Amino acid sequence: MSNILIKNAKIIATMDDNQNEIVNQSIYCENGKIIEIGQCENSNYDTRSTIDASEMVVIPGLINTHHHLFQNLTRCYTNAQNESLFGWLTNLYPIWNKIIPSDIYISSLIGLSEMVMSGCTTSSDHLYLFPNGSKLEDQIEAAKLVGCRFHATRGSMSIGVSKGGLPPDTLVEEENFILKDCQRVIETFHDDADLSMLKIALAPCSPFSVSQNLMKETAILAREFSVGMHTHLAENKEDIIYTEENFGMRPGQYIEELGWLGNDVWHAHCVQLDENEVSLFAKTGTGIAHCPCSNMRLASGIAPLRNWLDAGVNVGLGVDGSSSNDSGHLLNEARQAMLLQRVNLGADKFSAREALYTATRGGAKVLNRNDIGQIAVGKAADFAIYDLNQISLSGTWSDPLAGLVFCSPMHTAYTICNGRVISESGNMSNFDLGVSLDEHKSASKRLLDL
Repeated sequence: MSNILIKNAKIIATMDDNQNEIVNQSIYCENGKIIEIGQCENSNYDTRSTIDASEMVVIPGLINTHHHLFQNLTRCYTNAQNESLFGWLTNLYPIWNKIIPSDIYISSLIGLSEMVMSGCTTSSDHLYLFPNGSKLEDQIEAAKLVGCRFHATRGSMSIGVSKGGLPPDTLVEEENFILKDCQRVIETFHDDADLSMLKIALAPCSPFSVSQNLMKETAILAREFSVGMHTHLAENKEDIIYTEENFGMRPGQYIEELGWLGNDVWHAHCVQLDENEVSLFAKTGTGIAHCPCSNMRLASGIAPLRNWLDAGVNVGLGVDGSSSNDSGHLLNEARQAMLLQRVNLGADKFSAREALYTATRGGAKVLNRNDIGQIAVGKAADFAIYDLNQISLSGTWSDPLAGLVFCSPMHTAYTICNGRVISESGNMSNFDLGVSLDEHKSASKRLLDL
């Protein structure tokens, strides 16, 4: 493991318990951990690598709490561009039915690279379909090559159209097989150690694609192995109607009955939760992955982020699938999260720093981790470093940290995970991005019959 010194950073936004912001100081890291913050260059450290950050802003690596990486193969698909959630899904299911294992790998490689170059060092992914022999390890191998921390969720769909669900029968799996494979991937891949690079969570897709029994059995299995639980919930009004008509209750009641509350659970979207459900989330420590761009794209509504945070709900940001965003840039999610609260509530109701906190420390809380999301001694050596001398930040000298959110989305000068530089100036460190983009293009065109 390389030792690294980030020297004389113009600004270090720690996102620690006091949200300290430090100027003209350094960070020394060893074996993937932060060892010292201060005048580190005066210490007698064995420094193998040094970054001069005197004209740079350093923040904790961003944390993405919800994604569907495979969807970057079908961005802005013509027939789904102007649909809300259910219509969008039914237009795309037939294309996704043709996905093969190599598609899962290359889409994960490109999608995670896109995240990393925007400053993301930890990403979860919700992979809920496994056509033509695809497996969760197809994307786990890609994450290892990228070099980021990865929360791979073994998703599932078991209720197809013939049983009243939304997905085609060809994309659903038998429930006993799902549960067996969930146990397999936990036992094979999950690492619960401090500074873990790979964790597994279990993630039935949604109330309209799995049975109540699978939800319950998944929760039992997840807690037996102490892994996280994730699903979509209350994404739009159609979602609420479906839950009420099919289960006779609102989403909050539904998940409470199924055992899907607690600090080991996070739900994506939750745009349409009512006040009682928000209180339930706060009381139980249940997390929310807020995906503002996708919510706007699919006209799902404006999530009440300000109310969630004021109520004490754990909230992180997610980019959601790259067929409903259609981007994988977490700083852009922070920007849109801030702007949506302002347009709804007022210009003073949500700050740039709150948006950055949600994208870092907030995401760590949602993923139930205390070793990432902040710059503090003993925490993970995960950083997003932005050059102040780039056009996107020109003129932000009064508050360049706020500029990361207010200004146009930008790439990092360096993204560092576990003490290693995994991207630099738009290039990935561990593989040739250009070659991988060509492979991605071929896979996408094949799926789209182009």
